[in-house]
Amino acid sequence: MQKIINPQDLAFQLFELHEVEQALGYPRYAEHNRETLQAALDLALKVAAEEFATHARLVDEEEPRFEDGRVVMRPEVRQALDVLRDTGLMAAGQDFERGGMQLPAAVAQMCVGLLKGANVGTQGYAGLTIAAANLIMAQGNEYQQKKYAEPMMAGRFFGTMCLTEPHAGSSLGDLRTRAEPREDGSYRLFGNKIFISAGDHELSDNIIHMVLARLPDAPPGVKGISLFIVPKILVNDDGSLGARNDVALAGLIHKMGYRGTTSTMLNFGEQDGAVGYLVGEANHGLAAMFHMMNEARIGVGLGSVMLGYTGYLHALEYARERKQGRPVGEKDPLTPQVPLIRHADIRRMLLTQKAYVEGGLALCLQGAMLVDEKKHAASEDQRQLAAGLLDLLTPVIKSWPSQFCLEANSLAIQVHGGYGYTREYPVEQFYRDNRLNPIHEGTHGIQGVDLLGRKVSLAGGRFYRELLDRIAATIGEARGIDRLTASADQLERAVRALAEATTTLNAEKAAGKVEQALANASLYLEAFGHTVVGWLWLRQAIKANAGLQGNGGQTAEFYEGKVKACEYFASYELPKVVTLAGLLNAVDTTALGMTDAEF
Repeated sequence: MQKIINPQDLAFQLFELHEVEQALGYPRYAEHNRETLQAALDLALKVAAEEFATHARLVDEEEPRFEDGRVVMRPEVRQALDVLRDTGLMAAGQDFERGGMQLPAAVAQMCVGLLKGANVGTQGYAGLTIAAANLIMAQGNEYQQKKYAEPMMAGRFFGTMCLTEPHAGSSLGDLRTRAEPREDGSYRLFGNKIFISAGDHELSDNIIHMVLARLPDAPPGVKGISLFIVPKILVNDDGSLGARNDVALAGLIHKMGYRGTTSTMLNFGEQDGAVGYLVGEANHGLAAMFHMMNEARIGVGLGSVMLGYTGYLHALEYARERKQGRPVGEKDPLTPQVPLIRHADIRRMLLTQKAYVEGGLALCLQGAMLVDEKKHAASEDQRQLAAGLLDLLTPVIKSWPSQFCLEANSLAIQVHGGYGYTREYPVEQFYRDNRLNPIHEGTHGIQGVDLLGRKVSLAGGRFYRELLDRIAATIGEARGIDRLTASADQLERAVRALAEATTTLNAEKAAGKVEQALANASLYLEAFGHTVVGWLWLRQAIKANAGLQGNGGQTAEFYEGKVKACEYFASYELPKVVTLAGLLNAVDTTALGMTDAEF
């Protein structure tokens, strides 16, 4: 079996930590049981290992090429995506009647996550497609849903999101692509987009681009952005394909990682204009697009976790098999060499990786549980609370794994020593693939400003306070377990430091010192993320302690490893929150005060 995930951890996190079977109480999932959920996971792992992982190295070495105006790529990519479509995994979370498995969000996301861990480049085509289809289902009209979203969920059409422009980057308020209305209700789009993942290929019958553009009378900035469906090939009313739309592939961008996913430059309207169709209200396109962007951000977080996870498992296997050196106290050079895992520094690096990737997985699954709660919880108040908590945690789910699971990949290389940075071993590819994720779907700086500048203050801080209350409840529960008291104390110190920094920075914002307050927003994001992951590790330790008492389905060694990883995170990682909070409380402006000439 491919080294994608530890099956014990997957079962523990889903069924013991997050208690995903509780979601089966929602009417939507009433037809499922533990066995059907496990069957879906087993199928996803089988497809990941047999269809995706087998060509991950090939698509990295032989990335897509731009020849005669078309994309050429290895045939294994299409073969794997065909299997994904035929098994129903393409739309694991979609309704039965739309060809999906109608799985709870946490299980559906793990099915996707297993594919990401096996081959993130090939999975990218499917992931973007489902996110685009979900956007149309949420924001489009019934005609658009049937004409475009349903073929996407069936795997006949694939999808993209087209935001970035050459002159604007992440500053979407500066985009220039324009949309001119026509008498028949359609629009003609003119403009250029770059860094469009999966923007062109021949893996599907059609590609549906979700494009941000401006109407002629649109106000400036983000308030003047509208959202459009722009198909690569026009679709007739009966669902058949018509003429090629005025969307041209201008070239491919070659990246350090994710090489299997095309990254494209697209020109809209080189001739008469690309035919597009307005989605939702005019000038409300960015708010609509955030439905896809937030889904994509959570997907980036999970992808980061899975790349870190597979790197950790490869490093663990290497450390167990590779013999090198002797214990520190052994002076006889004729004694046999010992496996790397016998050396203390190797164990430290492996434990750090374990703490990051298993903590990151718990974070992503926490978000997935909130997705179902906000849709299906019994009361409106419960649904609103879950939606608010998900909004609060989304920048953390995106950014924390893409920072610290990337560090896990770096440590995996370090465990391999000199072999780690050769192409003989895959850990260097995992690092290159994961290095894109701190930038994908908004950088740490953007996510930090979103968290500190907006999310912690939503609803007057209600959701932030709710999160702190839940953490406090876990700390109280852990204090009833002697072994976890020290970890609970460390988490409480981190929470106290974070809360004090939040109060200070909110006061700065209220006083009009917004630039100073947000100058170190990325550090706030890191401190916030560490606190949340520390909370999730304490929850894992509580469940593992119950498992050690015979109330679980995993081995004693597995549960002991969980408790020790919690102790490690509390002792080695949570003190960093206090240090970061000190800088934040001081409203340090050292970096902000640097002038251009001083660099």
